[in-house]
Amino acid sequence: MNKIAFLVCSALFMMASQVHAQTSNKPKTEKVMSKGTIYQFKVEDLSGNTFDFASLKGKKIMIVNTASKCGLTPQYKDLEAVYKEYKDKGFVIVGFPANNFASQEPGTNKEIQTFCQQNYGVTFPMMDKVSVKGDDMCEVYKFLTQKSKNGLQDSEVEWNFQKYLINEKGELVKVIKPKTLVTEPEVINWIKS
Repeated sequence: MNKIAFLVCSALFMMASQVHAQTSNKPKTEKVMSKGTIYQFKVEDLSGNTFDFASLKGKKIMIVNTASKCGLTPQYKDLEAVYKEYKDKGFVIVGFPANNFASQEPGTNKEIQTFCQQNYGVTFPMMDKVSVKGDDMCEVYKFLTQKSKNGLQDSEVEWNFQKYLINEKGELVKVIKPKTLVTEPEVINWIKS
């Protein structure tokens, strides 16, 4: 009985080895990662209207997660100034209020809209409040933070006012830290280039 079991095991091993040799000799095809674009997304703005990123084709886009009660909230002033200066030169800023960091964006969409207009005169597009990290992360931020979706890099939103730069083809090209101002040369030079 032991001899029969040994022969059966040997035969099975030889067959498995042959199958492995046949499959390992096949040419391997590498999966090429396609670079996704921001144009695939439609979201709602603070007023509940549909905002289609495809309407921004050909423009440079900065996406920024915002908050009304953060030490970085005064960045709204510079964001608005840069938006006004370059909006007619193919540049747009899109804000996404988020309450992911120390509950610094607790307001409703209406309260956020009022705050932005009264305190900073914000005229750049502001979207519906979303989550920019965690299990309930919105689809736009999944795209921005996952290399498998954006083709550039994995990243994590570190805090309020992190900036994502999107080129004229809708592709993510750079991630800017929250404390880096929109007026810094690395940002302005990118906008102008």
